Amino acid sequence: MFIDKAVIMIKAGAGGDGAVTFRREKYVAAGGPDGGDGGRGGNIVFVADDNLSTLADFRYKRKYKAMPGTPGMGKRCHGKNGEDLTIRVPRGTLIRDNATGRIMADMSSGEPFIAAKGGRGGWGNTHFATSTRQTPHFAKNGAPGEELEVLLELKLLADVGLLGFPNVGKSSLISVVSDAKPEIANYHFTTITPVLGVIRMGPESSFVMADIPGLIEGAGDGVGLGHAFLRHVERCRLLIHIVDVSGSEGRDPKQDFETINRELEKFNPELAKCPQIVAGNKLDLATDEQRAEFEKFIKEEKGLPYFEIIAPIAEGTKELIDYTAARLAQLPAVRVYEPEPLPPEEIPDRRRRNEFTVEVEDGVYYIEGEWLMKILNKTDPDDYESLQYFQLVLRKSGVIDALVEKGIATGDTVDIYGLEFEYVP
Repeated sequence: MFIDKAVIMIKAGAGGDGAVTFRREKYVAAGGPDGGDGGRGGNIVFVADDNLSTLADFRYKRKYKAMPGTPGMGKRCHGKNGEDLTIRVPRGTLIRDNATGRIMADMSSGEPFIAAKGGRGGWGNTHFATSTRQTPHFAKNGAPGEELEVLLELKLLADVGLLGFPNVGKSSLISVVSDAKPEIANYHFTTITPVLGVIRMGPESSFVMADIPGLIEGAGDGVGLGHAFLRHVERCRLLIHIVDVSGSEGRDPKQDFETINRELEKFNPELAKCPQIVAGNKLDLATDEQRAEFEKFIKEEKGLPYFEIIAPIAEGTKELIDYTAARLAQLPAVRVYEPEPLPPEEIPDRRRRNEFTVEVEDGVYYIEGEWLMKILNKTDPDDYESLQYFQLVLRKSGVIDALVEKGIATGDTVDIYGLEFEYVP
């Protein structure tokens, strides 16, 4: 089964906690703090892999988590960094933030992409030693790793896309001009997955052609098979529109041409502006009048280049491919999607990370904030220096100023997640 979309949850590793240890050696008096820092958490890294062609591997495994950093140790030993988790995807996969649809990366090049960064390791108590605080009994916790849900969307990397109704000869054409071997049969929707073929023009000259499953009227609105694969022609630099000139299935060739282009316009107006070459197929079944009328329609009314072919026997295909190669040489490279910037409200902000609330109930001032809980967990209420450091954090982060704005007075009770103390200015 061809899977070209998947939603997965990724979580980078948390940083390891800093250590609270003291040097204890024989004949070394008052060795002092020697707690090491925690290790950095592992990143989530995406890498393009040419050996993959679909996103089928993500159908059953949807959660990916990198390793956390290990805690710091005594003797100033740094904790081990968490190992990065590498996720391999087919080349051409777009990585989007599933919540907003923002493009984070286009995995078209060989460059790895860090989608979620691991948390920083916490500082050991060595960092908090001063001339007046010589035995700090506290350290910093490691920071959590980034976590988000991402949408993986595969858009094939092809120079040329083949368009047309089912059973007009797209598979036959790609089979005779490339090494691709799609299934060919005289019934609709023989091709149910996109097929890529490499057309070699010389020792160092080639281009990639994509056979897209047949479109029908309403495909732009989700009807039929083709609508599911229209995204795979969005990167194409050139489109070859194949039409059954003979009308062997009771359709009008001119109407077929107009219908497919309307569906392109519905799906993506920019895609409808992509350069087109029209190939009239099944000439052996068409009358001279049908051939002449359709050629006049394409060349004179539409102003597009036109070639007549009989795909199964490769008649006229060389001229079509030679013109295609020459036209590609004049066009820009395959489209690469640029990452979209974060909205201003989502840009990490130190002030936002240190947000807190102050509520007053029955004369007690309750303070809450996620970051406060982490610091509180590392604070020893029975250790004077530890509490002193905690009060310094409250003052620098604006908590004390917020209490003053709320009208706190000397002797009032302050509660921070169950830790109560009297306010002393």
